Amino acid sequence: MAPLQERVIAIAGVGGGLGPLVAQRLAADGANVAGTDRHQEALDGLAAELDLPADRWDGRVVDLLDEDAVRGWCAALAERFGHVDGLIHLVGGWRGGQPLHEAPLADWELLHDLLIRTVQHTTRAFHDQIADSEHGRFVLVSAKQAQAPSNSNAAYAAAKAAAEAWTLAFADGFEPGGATANIIVVEAILTPRMRAESPEGDFATFTPAEDLAAAIGFLCSDAAKKMNGQRFALTMGR
Repeated sequence: MAPLQERVIAIAGVGGGLGPLVAQRLAADGANVAGTDRHQEALDGLAAELDLPADRWDGRVVDLLDEDAVRGWCAALAERFGHVDGLIHLVGGWRGGQPLHEAPLADWELLHDLLIRTVQHTTRAFHDQIADSEHGRFVLVSAKQAQAPSNSNAAYAAAKAAAEAWTLAFADGFEPGGATANIIVVEAILTPRMRAESPEGDFATFTPAEDLAAAIGFLCSDAAKKMNGQRFALTMGR
C-alpha cells in the first residue's frame, strides 16, 4: 500500500512554483489532493497535469484572507471526502531590499496578510479535522531569514518568524502521539521554471523544489509520526 493511501491532504497555495510538485508527490504516494489557489486557471492546469481520477482531486478558488471562506473550504472537503488528514501551507510572498528605516510599512502589511494571516486562518479552520485524524499533519514551509533577519529584510523575516511561532504553538496543542505540526526551513527554492530559464545560474544555496516536496511527503507519512513542533533545515551550503 502506498504510504499516504486514502489520506486527504489539502494544499494552501497549490498554484505557486512549489505547489504542483508537492501535489504530484503526495498523489504519487497515494493521497487524495485538495488544492486552493487564487486563480481557477492555475487549478485547471494542475488538474490536467496531475491527471488524477475525479475522486482523488479537488481544486477550489478560496480567499485565504477570509476566515469564513477558509472554514467553508474545510467543511466542503470534509463533506466530500469524509475527513481531512493534513494541510500543507505553501502561501508565499516577498518584499525587501531596502534598509529598515526606509522600507515602506506597506510591505509589512502585505507580508503580514500573506505569511501570517493565512496561517492563522487555515490552522484555525482545519484544527478539528487534523486533531481528529489518526494521521493528522500540518507542514509550514519557512525561510532561514526567520531566525537570521537582516536590516534590509526586516518585514519578511519578522513575518516568517511570526508564522513559525504560530505553527509551533499549533503543534503544542496536540496530544503526544497524535497529530503533528512541523516547519521545513529553506534559504530559497529552486523551481523547475527557474532552472529552465537560467540553466547557468548559481543556485548553490537553493533547495530544489523536488527535494522539498519529498520532505513534505515524509512529514505526512507514518515514519514521521513522532516528529512534532520541529524545525527541519533543508538548506544547501556552499
